[in-house]
Amino acid sequence: MSRTLTIYDVTLRDGAQGPGVKFSPEDQVRIVRALDRFGITYIEGGQPGSNTKAVELFERAHDLELQHAKLVAFGSTRHPKHLPEDDKNLQQLLRAGTETVTIFAKSSPLHVSKVLRISLDKNLELIQDSIAYLKAHERKVFFDAEHFFDGYALDAEYAMTVLECALKAGADVLVLCDTNGGRLPSEIGAITRVVRERLPRADLGIHTHNDIGCAVAGTLAAVAEGATQVQGTINGYGERTGNADLSTLIPVIQLKLGIPLVSPDKLTTLTQLSRLVAELANMAPRDNAPFVGRHAFTHKGGMHADAVTKFKPSYEHVDPALVGNVTRIPVSELSGRSSLMQKAAELGISLDRDNPETRALLDRVKELEKQGVEFEAADASLDLLLRRAGGVSPTFFRVQGFHVSVTRHGAHEPTFSVASVNLAFPGGEKVHTSAEGDGPVDALNNALRKALESEYPELREVRLEDYKVRILNAQAATQATTRVLIESSDHNESWNTVGVSENIITASYEALLDSIEFKLLRSRAAQT
Repeated sequence: MSRTLTIYDVTLRDGAQGPGVKFSPEDQVRIVRALDRFGITYIEGGQPGSNTKAVELFERAHDLELQHAKLVAFGSTRHPKHLPEDDKNLQQLLRAGTETVTIFAKSSPLHVSKVLRISLDKNLELIQDSIAYLKAHERKVFFDAEHFFDGYALDAEYAMTVLECALKAGADVLVLCDTNGGRLPSEIGAITRVVRERLPRADLGIHTHNDIGCAVAGTLAAVAEGATQVQGTINGYGERTGNADLSTLIPVIQLKLGIPLVSPDKLTTLTQLSRLVAELANMAPRDNAPFVGRHAFTHKGGMHADAVTKFKPSYEHVDPALVGNVTRIPVSELSGRSSLMQKAAELGISLDRDNPETRALLDRVKELEKQGVEFEAADASLDLLLRRAGGVSPTFFRVQGFHVSVTRHGAHEPTFSVASVNLAFPGGEKVHTSAEGDGPVDALNNALRKALESEYPELREVRLEDYKVRILNAQAATQATTRVLIESSDHNESWNTVGVSENIITASYEALLDSIEFKLLRSRAAQT
């Protein structure tokens, strides 16, 4: 399909309106730079007329030296009581200094009468005046027809008149918006086709929300009918249930429709871009996200894993490397020997498929998972288990015992925790340390670090990123089995470890110990 499409990213405006999403001014700059490196054509920087962060971003934009992308300022048409030259919003759009501006206006008569409370003709006047004013100031203008598909369903002629008015005033792109996110892809496709036939010379864009889970499908339906500008956010962040997810749309358009959007080498950084934006948004990455999720190419079932090991396309619709992701075959209670063999091979451990020891190791993995150990979410603990079984795991230290106490002297007094550990190093040296903490697990972590960091200073780089506790058999009440998952990181990577016990401290201890040992293994590997 020989067509030219452009990507218009709205992560910094629509995405920032998503529940839980928060970008600092520094985060905004990092995202702009990352999107530019990736090859996004347009980056909407926000609404300078109502957002001070957007104003700051546009002020800093002069020093960004973008290589590919163009920043776009966003705002509304003029206020009904103001002339364009006196309208604060339009003046802020001009002061933003961007070559391109996007303005939005109502295209549904319901919104014009019930929300703006002006006449339908007055709405057209605002659109006409605002676009003409911006064009007179040599701006490229994208026109967002807000609530267009809902408006078309209510009064098709008026919705089309809004587009015609914007086009006549000089709008460079007409963006059709499914603002409420409630239209089916078939509706979006059919209406886009009508617009294309009635306005054959207009460049059309598509902006969808995900309220019925169809934002990506709706966007693709519009693209199939001629839309040439695709709007969305990285990871689908946005108000309510989010916007169309560019992390899905970009590879679908490029790899499935054959329409080039970014260079192939840039596409291989998509997973990295997705995770960067998630980190800056303070949101956990969605593991099951298409293309970029941790589990997008994970094969848990034994037959699937065996088939993928022999012939990857058997259960993978594209090569994960094309989007910077990898095939993962977790070892679990559903796994067979193929899963175990591949995982061991990844670690450089040789296992004989037909060796009874391999079967015994698989049985051990299944028994541990039956007890509640979850290796799917704890690759580092599995790594250690396989290395120990293969006899390739060095001994850095041995814990000969630990003690944790929690004390509270009065009903209204603070609780404090103290932990002590006894360690022995391979050379025979023994160490006893104790440390306080905000809780028993924190105290135990501090005591272990205190004992080990003088011998292994690289442990100072390790941060505890996440700590999850799950009760596996709640019916056992206070005797229930507890699973602890810990995520740790250093300057280069993150890893996950697991511990299971009827005692939450013991479970935490097991996960902490695995985290420390994994870091030491990686450090030794990096030195050789």
